[in-house]
Amino acid sequence: MSEHNDLAPMREQVYRDPRPKEYFDRFHEHVRTHEPNWVYEAVRVGASLYAYTLLRTRPISVENVPGSGAVILAPNHFSFMDHFLMGCFLRRKIHFMAKSQMFKFPLEWVFYKGGTFPVRRGARDEETFITAEMILGRGGTVAMYCEGGRSRTGRLADEAKPGIGRLALESGAVVVPIAIHGSQRVRNWRRLQFPKVTVQFGEPMRWEVLEGSTREQQQTVADQIQAEIKRLYGGLEQYGRKGILRRLREQAGRGTPPTTAPTSAR
Repeated sequence: MSEHNDLAPMREQVYRDPRPKEYFDRFHEHVRTHEPNWVYEAVRVGASLYAYTLLRTRPISVENVPGSGAVILAPNHFSFMDHFLMGCFLRRKIHFMAKSQMFKFPLEWVFYKGGTFPVRRGARDEETFITAEMILGRGGTVAMYCEGGRSRTGRLADEAKPGIGRLALESGAVVVPIAIHGSQRVRNWRRLQFPKVTVQFGEPMRWEVLEGSTREQQQTVADQIQAEIKRLYGGLEQYGRKGILRRLREQAGRGTPPTTAPTSAR
């Protein structure tokens, strides 16, 4: 039996949100003008306790996330917990993107106060990019999934969506690829099965600002980010948490230089 066949089923996906764009304008406006408040910290603390204990979540190379300046966090996406599994190790407040269908009472109140903004999938949602670029423009942190939505198979997608490439090129922000290993089994909690999760933060990547980038250029950048996520994830699959930590210590002992990151998409 495949290791992915014993995953708890996910709810049927609703791709399009029938609500008009105007319904979500207030969420964008608030995130553009306010930083996350105490609600963000309260949720982070609660999620961290769950992650540290039941999920035994541990980070690798969290120091790769710059302490200041514009940053795009780019993890793989298996679980609703991925937001929290990534954020619980960072003191920086992260602005998350979430599909618009999740913006319903009472969760939308938490999103409003916690700095999360909506993505209307399948609607060419320019407001999402405007909001993300405004956050990055003031030196903030935005999380964006290369694959667009959650994997429903428990496997990494073969190809990235071009959106993260567009955001990287238009903002010039540092991109930190992140591999979250084990989170596809978080939804097995109903079976009292709790996975061991590892979150590995990769070497920062950055591209020069390229105004008016083509979809092909955006896709090229997105694929490069996705390739690095796959490399990190593959290492965790092959060597495990302890094995990766041992290899990183050995590299540090030999003085092996970090992976050279791209500086231009041209």
